[in-house]
Amino acid sequence: MANKKQLLDNARQLCEQRGVRLTPQRLKVLELIIDHHSSISAYELLDLLRESEPQAKPPTVYRALDFLLAQGFVHKVQSTNSYIACCLLGHADHCSQLLICDRCGTVEECHDEELARLLRQRAEQKGFEIAHHVVESHGVCQQCQSK
Repeated sequence: MANKKQLLDNARQLCEQRGVRLTPQRLKVLELIIDHHSSISAYELLDLLRESEPQAKPPTVYRALDFLLAQGFVHKVQSTNSYIACCLLGHADHCSQLLICDRCGTVEECHDEELARLLRQRAEQKGFEIAHHVVESHGVCQQCQSK
């Protein structure tokens, strides 16, 4: 995964190219997600955001998350209702596989072009056009297995 500075610089550059505003609040929410190193809920984000912006309310976080999702900077982990930073900013059409540890809660994003090709192929056979896909796989991470 790219380091935090690379991800933030890439996000700024993409927003400039796309003509959208990466406001200080949106940037701060993205930074908090990157710093968390695993999935984080909107309310956990709100608690962290309130450390620097005591007036922050839930809509503040949800609006920032909506923007970050729309730009492809974060992924929503549907099964845990949480968010992670995307490790491939600017590649909105990539297929992400999220490996979710049911013991410690870590989420690792990985990419497999063969899996993406198979998913697109199967969808096309059914006359379905994929707009976005994230595959969530639950299990136990290597660290937890070795404990």
